Amino acid sequence: MNEKVYEKAILVGCQLEEDDQRFHYSMTELEALTDTAQAEVVATLSQKRDRVHPGTYIGKGKVEELVLLVKQFEPDLIILNDELSPSQIRNLSKEIDVRIIDRTQLILDIFAQRARSKEGKLQVELAQLQYLLPRLTGQGTALSRLGGGIGTRGPGETKLESDRRHIRKRIDDIKKQLQSIVEHRERYRDRRKRNKTFQIALVGYTNAGKSTLFNRISIAESYEENQLFATLDPMTRKMILPSGYTALLTDTVGFIQDLPTTLVAAFRSTLEEVREADLLLHVVDSSNPDYKQHEETVEGLLEELEMNHLPQLTVYNKKDEMHADFVPDSSSEKIVLSALEEADRKTLLLRIEEIVKEHMVAYHVLVPAAEGKVLSQLKNDTILTKLDFIEENQEYEIAGYHLQDHPVSGSTKKFKK
Repeated sequence: MNEKVYEKAILVGCQLEEDDQRFHYSMTELEALTDTAQAEVVATLSQKRDRVHPGTYIGKGKVEELVLLVKQFEPDLIILNDELSPSQIRNLSKEIDVRIIDRTQLILDIFAQRARSKEGKLQVELAQLQYLLPRLTGQGTALSRLGGGIGTRGPGETKLESDRRHIRKRIDDIKKQLQSIVEHRERYRDRRKRNKTFQIALVGYTNAGKSTLFNRISIAESYEENQLFATLDPMTRKMILPSGYTALLTDTVGFIQDLPTTLVAAFRSTLEEVREADLLLHVVDSSNPDYKQHEETVEGLLEELEMNHLPQLTVYNKKDEMHADFVPDSSSEKIVLSALEEADRKTLLLRIEEIVKEHMVAYHVLVPAAEGKVLSQLKNDTILTKLDFIEENQEYEIAGYHLQDHPVSGSTKKFKK
C-alpha cells in the first residue's frame, strides 16, 4: 500500500491583538488544518504588529527571516494565517520562489478533498472561483506554474485564470445548478413537513465528534475520522428513540473560527437542513483546551445564519478524555458523555425523547381492535406510553404523545377516552 506523501510547509502568522492565547490557538488550528490537507509543518514564523503590512503581510525584517527559513528547510509551500490580498501574495512571491497560499485557500483545498456529493463539489468550486476571480491580475504565470499540490485542487488545476469571462459564466452555471438542487431539497423538506417527522440536527465545531455520535445513534454510515472537516455533505438518517418512535437526524459540516466569507455564503444552503430542525444537538469536544472558544464560534455562526432561536441541547463529548479545566456552561441544557459508551448514548436518547415529548401533544384514546389502520398509525407516528388490550370490550387503551397538527390528531380526537 502506498504511503501518503506529505508536502513540507512553513506557517506564517501575524498577531494583531494582545490576546496571546487566541493567536496561539489560531496558529495551532492552522497546523491542524495543514495536517488535514496532508502537509507537514517544518517551521513556524510569527510577528506582533499593530496592523498587517499592506504590501507583504509581515514586515520587511520578517520577510528576510522567511527567506532564510526557506533556504534552510526547502519547503513546498508557505501558508499564511489570514486571507491575503492579491498584491500581498504577489509581493511575497517576488521575494520567495515557493508556492504561497493563505488560510482561505487551505480551507477551500480541504473542502475540495472532502466533498462527496454533486452539491458539495459544486459549492466548493463556486467558493474557489469566487475567491480566484479578484486575484487574477498578474497571477496567470504564477498559477500556471503551480503544477498541483495544496491550494491547487479543484478548478485551480484547470488554468481557468486565463479567461475571466469563462469563470463568470461557470459561476452563473454553478449557481443555476445549485438553485435547482435547493428547490429539489425544499420539495423533499415540504414532504417531510407534511408527514410531520420530528427533525434533529447535529451541529458543532469541526472534529467535535459529530459523525462518531451520528453513526452510533442513527441507522447510518457517515465518514468518521479524527480530522478537521471529516464531514462536508449533510446526511439525514432515521433515528429510533427508546419508545420506538422514529425521528430524523442530520449530520452537518463542522463550524470553524474565521470561516472564509465565500464559504459561509456557499454553505448556507447546506445548513438549510439545520434551519428546519425541531432540535439542535450542539456537540462540544470537552477534551479540547479551547472548547469554550469552539462553543462561542458555533453560537456566533448560528446567530449569523439566523438559527440561534431553535431549541438546543449541548452535548459535551469525549468525557473520557476531558480537559482538566473543563467546566460545562451552566446556562444551557446539557449532557456530558462519550459517544463511544453505549450507556451514555442510551441516556442521551432518553433525554432527547423527553425533549421531543415537550414539543408534542398528549393523548389518551380507546381504539376498537378492528381499527387496524389507526392502531398502526399510533404505533408508528407517536410516542407510546401506554398500550393495553381490554378483552371484554375488544379495544385498546392507548396513551402517548403526537406532534401538533399531525394527521394522526384526527384519530385521537375521534377515539378520545
